[in-house]
Amino acid sequence: MAEAHQAVGFQFTVRPDGVDLKLSQEVIKNIYLSGVTAWKKKAIQFKNGILTGVYPASPSSWLIVVIAMMSSLYTYIDPSLGMIEAIKENLPYKDCMSVQTRAVLSAILFATGLWLFFIYLMRYTLKALLSYHGWIFESHGKMSRATKLWLSLVKMFSGRRPLLYSFQAALPRLPVPQVDDTVQKYLESVRPLLDSEHYNQMEILANGFKETEAAQLQRYLILKSWWSTNYVSDWWEEYIYLRSRSPIMVNSNFYIMDLLYVTPTHRQAARAGNVVHAMLQYRRKLERGEHVPLRALGIVPMCSTQMERMFNTTRIPGIETDIVQHLTDRKHLIVYHKGRFFQVWLYTGGRHLLPSELETQFQRILNDKSEPQPGELKLAALTAGDRVPWARARIKYFSHGLNKVSLDAIESAAFFLTLDEEPQSYDPAKDNSLDIYAKSLLHGKCYDRWFDKSFTLISYPNGKMGVNIEHSWADAPIVGHMWEYVLATDCFHLGYTEEGHCKGDVNRALPCPTRLQWQISAECQDVIETSYLLARQLADDVDFHGYLFSEFGKGLIKKCRTSPDAFIQLALQLAQFRDQGVFCLTYESSMTRMFRDGRTETVRSCTSEAVAFVRAMEDPRSTNAHRLALFQRAAEKHQNMYRLAMTGSGIDRHLFCLYIVSKYLGVESPFLKKVLSEPWKLSTSQTPQQQLNLVDINKFPKYVGAGGGFGPVADDGYGVSYIIVGENLITFHISSKFSSPDTDSGRFGQHIWKAMIDIQALFKLENNKRMVENGKCVHLEHLKKLM
Repeated sequence: MAEAHQAVGFQFTVRPDGVDLKLSQEVIKNIYLSGVTAWKKKAIQFKNGILTGVYPASPSSWLIVVIAMMSSLYTYIDPSLGMIEAIKENLPYKDCMSVQTRAVLSAILFATGLWLFFIYLMRYTLKALLSYHGWIFESHGKMSRATKLWLSLVKMFSGRRPLLYSFQAALPRLPVPQVDDTVQKYLESVRPLLDSEHYNQMEILANGFKETEAAQLQRYLILKSWWSTNYVSDWWEEYIYLRSRSPIMVNSNFYIMDLLYVTPTHRQAARAGNVVHAMLQYRRKLERGEHVPLRALGIVPMCSTQMERMFNTTRIPGIETDIVQHLTDRKHLIVYHKGRFFQVWLYTGGRHLLPSELETQFQRILNDKSEPQPGELKLAALTAGDRVPWARARIKYFSHGLNKVSLDAIESAAFFLTLDEEPQSYDPAKDNSLDIYAKSLLHGKCYDRWFDKSFTLISYPNGKMGVNIEHSWADAPIVGHMWEYVLATDCFHLGYTEEGHCKGDVNRALPCPTRLQWQISAECQDVIETSYLLARQLADDVDFHGYLFSEFGKGLIKKCRTSPDAFIQLALQLAQFRDQGVFCLTYESSMTRMFRDGRTETVRSCTSEAVAFVRAMEDPRSTNAHRLALFQRAAEKHQNMYRLAMTGSGIDRHLFCLYIVSKYLGVESPFLKKVLSEPWKLSTSQTPQQQLNLVDINKFPKYVGAGGGFGPVADDGYGVSYIIVGENLITFHISSKFSSPDTDSGRFGQHIWKAMIDIQALFKLENNKRMVENGKCVHLEHLKKLM
């Protein structure tokens, strides 16, 4: 253990004439440096906490106000309108102070109160400004005078050099929509999916809900919105994620891949060393709140709450519900390799280990020839199976002794690292290389990732990396933000030697990584094996297909005056219909982070307009002009729905919360029960890229990520994740289940490819016809020349 290593520096011998102490100068130096670093960290956190607390003002502005008030004492001008004099007369212990002292103290107190008043005035003015969302509904490239004025005011009240959490107190709360609006939007969303008989039945249920229980449920929900910072997020985390008793592997966790075309080094330990060091740099800035907050249009701030639990976080299993355990200031990392768990300390002498030092530690683990202890090899399979058996095993077998110490080390680690044994990457020469890479990240061997950790970093022997993420604590854009920072730091700031090693001197004096010790009984091993077999069955059932769509990308789509996301979503609807012959309830994830503690909302992409367009595409009698007009209408509808979801006027989160209130009150609602039981047979999500703009893709076109993906949501449906990479590439990650006779991920991928091509072909008009969009005509050939 590391504690034993440190104890070597402190020895004592008891003699008849006293005690002989021997102190290691090196250890004393390390203790001193660790203390200095800890106090510096606390001082920086305190300073940044002050800066965040008074934002959009600054501490220096307080001094200016105080000086101004003090000056008024000598100019015989009273800007306080007598308030300074009133404070002076009511000061406690005023008899013990001189007249001058009382005047100065009164001026300081008044100035401080005035300063705080202006801080809250600016903050609530900014909150009121940020509650305006008219700008998001304006046409792309067009901005009204009102919006320009609004943007100027937001800039004015946003202050300068904000820290990560500076805007949190100024973000508006997520509004509770009107029940009538939500129900009407819901009925509109299911109209294309139901025949007249079933739609009429649903309409009757909806009207009955509005006339009976809706008002009561809505009142409680409004009360919750006043009391809490966000009326959705805590219930969403608890009931959608933490109360689920099914395996989180495949069903909940998701993954993000490495760079698509570039591998900075083929040395596994070196790549892991650089990436882990970059993560530690990111964590240090995160703990200090020094990251620049994300802002739409570079002006409108996004909520940063989810980032708080990125590191030092573990999902702890429970019988009825799990909890998310978040700790602070964790100084170690757990590494898994060939069935062994190692503990690696991340600090020495009060600083992070350097990349070269981390490489040394990881290489020591790779060189270690020791065998796994009984039951250790598949231990992590407990986190891959059902939650209840894992919770019971944790209580029975891991609540005491060596097992408790070792499990505590895993659950309190900064994060989890797997040094994998089989190389993975995208290889254009192999048809299924992306498929195998994705399945490795999504579930691996079912026992070589700790699925409960906030994220598991995965390192492959060929230098490739990836991340498996537990979903309850945050959504994909949050981890994507960190991953972009890490990859850019790894490739463009840290770098490698010509031999592929991390830069810097090798420190052989570091204590070696220590093995975690286990005493796993035969009975516990049976529980582990049962969990593994269940997880293996789930993993083997995942049918995955990933591919790169390079025929065209965002560049050409935008030149056709169409939203890239709407274009892809309509292609998915066309592909779904061609694959299944029917339309289905479609889920697209949209963010609500313009509100305090916001997470996601659902965009129901299968609209009546989308259905009309798809039917026209499949009707040989339909003309190109007719199809194009329907496409434009469907794309505009989708964009409007996405904007409504982003601005708090979605459908599903409101209905979900009404359902939770009904359960608390014991109110039976046939309408809500029906809505919440509908399966999402097509679940989609766009993975954001270039949130930080750390890498110029035009200058470094090979330094792009492949995005990430997730498992199928429905047993007989598809999960589709896509990432728009630069101007000319879109990657698709498609998942389904082999056990479903109706789905085939490879086949669906072909349908998506064909749908994308067919929609793009609508803009190719024969005989030099022109493409009509917003009253502007552009030749397709001219478009190609511009690309």
